[in-house]
Amino acid sequence: MFGALLTGGFAALLASTAPAQAVPADSEIPPQKIEVSVQTVNGSGCPKGTTAVGVSHDNTAFTVTYSDYLARAGGDSDPTDMRKNCQLNLNVHVPQGFTYAIAAVDYRGFAHLENGGTGLQKASYYFQGSPDTTRQSHKFAGPLSDNWQTRDSTDYSALVWAPCGEDKNFNINSELRVNAGSSGAKDTSFMSMDSTDGSVSTVFQLAWKKC
Repeated sequence: MFGALLTGGFAALLASTAPAQAVPADSEIPPQKIEVSVQTVNGSGCPKGTTAVGVSHDNTAFTVTYSDYLARAGGDSDPTDMRKNCQLNLNVHVPQGFTYAIAAVDYRGFAHLENGGTGLQKASYYFQGSPDTTRQSHKFAGPLSDNWQTRDSTDYSALVWAPCGEDKNFNINSELRVNAGSSGAKDTSFMSMDSTDGSVSTVFQLAWKKC
């Protein structure tokens, strides 16, 4: 979904993977809908037309849904299939007097890893022009054939807030990687972060406050 204008809010850098404290109930949330424009969508995990972005009505989260995000290894897989990635470049405009941060990111998908096979899901987050990049990763090991879910989160007191009064493009680069490892030559392992019915999404949970 290129150049789509979305209604809702978005986020800043993750600070750590410490257990998340709930966003306080009295957190300031902008009453106006926030404008988020998708500048570019690039990567082998998100070919054109296979990625959708939506925002919650209450400005507390936005989601990214994929329909062709799958990495696999072993069997008749092509060597380039073992790593898939997707980079989203978003322009975020929030009402004057407010700032925002990412409280947590939930990733979901399905994995089938043969005995000896391994999988990796990771993501990085950074503002355009900034040397600071936050990276999170999660490892999986076979045998495994089930839905998977990971969470990158930070305590509310440690959130990294976007600069007040500035609109900066924000980049999210996610990746799935699968290695056949010691599994049989004919065995295929795979990990997906896709959904044919729209029920599997990456959920970015937002925190807001007044500047």
